Amino acid sequence: MEQQQLHDGVDQEFGGENTLRRSAAYEMASGEIARAREFVRGFLSEAQVLRGWAASDRAVDVAQLVVSELATNVCKYAPGPCLLDLESDGAVLTISMWDTGAVLPAASPADPTRIGRHGLEVVLMVCQSFEVRREPVGKRLVVRLALADSADRVSSGHTVW
Repeated sequence: MEQQQLHDGVDQEFGGENTLRRSAAYEMASGEIARAREFVRGFLSEAQVLRGWAASDRAVDVAQLVVSELATNVCKYAPGPCLLDLESDGAVLTISMWDTGAVLPAASPADPTRIGRHGLEVVLMVCQSFEVRREPVGKRLVVRLALADSADRVSSGHTVW
């Protein structure tokens, strides 16, 4: 299914803060993961052009990684329709992904010998917040991440502990 823009061009004001929102629908299959990543990249590029909001290269990469991991889980555990909502105020990007699956995700216990199934662990490490909501049909995962690099990052991009 071709990517469909549901709210394309909808800008909304919330509490006096300027917020940009975009949504896309997918019939989630493996080829759609790349489309979802491109949607995020395009959204952040559009935010810079329309609003002058800059996202660090790291934030753009992390946003694409997060969407890729969330979309991969949809493909594996809840194939079918999926909605991806992006929202930003210029400082924080909120990524919301809805799917029809009833099973809530859970990070696997630490196991250094495990191959794969680390996606949710990665998402939890790179996002400022993570929440899962049951919906009347399916579930919604909502994550938030900063668009600017924080002062506690060294030039290599690694977090200072």
